[in-house]
Amino acid sequence: MNKENKYLKLLLGIVFDLIGYVSFIIPWFAEITDVIWAPVSAYLMTRMYKGKKGKVAAVVSFVEEALPWLDIIPTFTLMWIYTYVISSENNDVKKTIEV
Repeated sequence: MNKENKYLKLLLGIVFDLIGYVSFIIPWFAEITDVIWAPVSAYLMTRMYKGKKGKVAAVVSFVEEALPWLDIIPTFTLMWIYTYVISSENNDVKKTIEV
């Protein structure tokens, strides 16, 4: 994956996390937006991250958005960090440790 696409995913992830935070602006409106946003966020997660990781992240994203008061968790950003920082095969930190 090229760096441009990698950082585009980060930008999109931050935007999607911010959309998830919208429900905190108007409290009574939260339930309505969460019912709509939970499946949408799960779908977007599967489109952004393929395979088993994407499916697991989609379930986590759905549950996080569907349950009250968990909207504060930046699921998309955390998934990006997991994918490109923690578990990346090209991770320089891992290479340094292995040497």
